[in-house]
Amino acid sequence: MKGKLIVIDGTDGSGKGTQTEKLVERLKSEGHSVFMLDFPQYGERSAAMVEDYLNGKFGDAEEVGPYRASIFYACDRFAISKEVKERLDRGEIVISNRYVSANMGHQAGKINSDDDKDRFLDWLKDLEYNIFGIPEPDFQILLYADPAIAQKLVDQKGHRDYVGGEKRDIHEADINHLTSASEAFLYCADKFDWSVIECTENDEMKSIDEIHEDIYDIVSSEIGEAENDSEEYCVGEGCDSAREIVYSTEGMSEEEKALKIKELEKRYGVKALVK
Repeated sequence: MKGKLIVIDGTDGSGKGTQTEKLVERLKSEGHSVFMLDFPQYGERSAAMVEDYLNGKFGDAEEVGPYRASIFYACDRFAISKEVKERLDRGEIVISNRYVSANMGHQAGKINSDDDKDRFLDWLKDLEYNIFGIPEPDFQILLYADPAIAQKLVDQKGHRDYVGGEKRDIHEADINHLTSASEAFLYCADKFDWSVIECTENDEMKSIDEIHEDIYDIVSSEIGEAENDSEEYCVGEGCDSAREIVYSTEGMSEEEKALKIKELEKRYGVKALVK
């Protein structure tokens, strides 16, 4: 059975990274095979242009414009797209912190008219999904936080190498950009039927756990319970010192089998027998 590609995206300061990690941990604990993506892939060669852009090397966000900036991010996603496709083909759940939707929100926010926005969004989808051929998400969740509240939360983030330790990149430093991007995110959510979770209430952020439960309710209804694709059983005297997992690898290559062995042994802490 083919896996699912789930995207967690949102306005700056909405807690995307924290929520993605919590969701991954919970699904793994339930027995799902989960792989996490985090875009941009800071520190990787594929994200070098993105880092330069966010550091202001090419000018401010308006000078670079939506089309050029989008290509930087698309190249970064393309660099790992082959692995993502392989994992999906193996039935894994892939959860991404940001994706094409981040380009849609931040870059479409630079465009004023709806007609021009739609033209850009059509171009972007063609660039990412057709020209670069990256996988399309099965479903998408947008975390929305009021820009003024979110910008304060951005300043609470720890050291980030890609901005040289500064608190804000060129997007985060511009409240007008954050406001425009927030509006564009909601525009895209309506246009592409994303699930939207409001992260603020009474001018304050909701708790991390409250937002997580909202996300989990959506995701669990889409993916269902983990399949029992492996069987744990005891061998040896006492059945407490030696356990094995039996897993079917029919149709897998030798390389895929080796990767699956490592994955199972890491997940369950036991010896994996591949048959």
